[in-house]
Amino acid sequence: MIVVKLGGSLIRRARELVNEIIGYSKANGGKIMIVPGGSVFADTVRKVNASQETAHWMAILAMEQYGYYIAGGTEAKLVDSLDIGEGVSILLPYALLKGNDELPHTWDVSSDTIAAWVASKLGARFIKATDVDGIYLNGVLEKELKASELAGKETCADAQLPYFLMENKMNCEIVNGMCPGRLINALHGNVTGTIIKG
Repeated sequence: MIVVKLGGSLIRRARELVNEIIGYSKANGGKIMIVPGGSVFADTVRKVNASQETAHWMAILAMEQYGYYIAGGTEAKLVDSLDIGEGVSILLPYALLKGNDELPHTWDVSSDTIAAWVASKLGARFIKATDVDGIYLNGVLEKELKASELAGKETCADAQLPYFLMENKMNCEIVNGMCPGRLINALHGNVTGTIIKG
């Protein structure tokens, strides 16, 4: 079981990446759940004057909009629960999170931590696909590091993610989805990017 967070920054390649994931799944079997980022839909939420509580749920609904967008024209199944079958599913997270309201309602918790939470519930590998090569510290791309080294630092991951990884003793593999082949290689276990150890 693999959970792939498909970042909103990948919107130009998102459907292509979904189809690549489907091709991988058909060739290799297993279950893959894609957790969508918020993309331009969440950017809109940031621009309106909503309370933190309201913005939290609006941003989760933004993830659903991106989920519908990336599913369009693909064979991926849209799901709203963790009860999934074989193949590739795209999570619409609103109902699931309304029924399991375990995460803080703050902008420190974005789709990164939500995807990590999903992976923890499923006991799955967690891959974050974004538009950068991984985590840079002092201008250097880190191939592997501890989540504790990221606490309080501004990176391509949301602020809560390092703490969630530490609490749940889980890892996050970050790859650049804009570079052809890197996400599929990561699905095969060959990560070119950063592995965060929880």
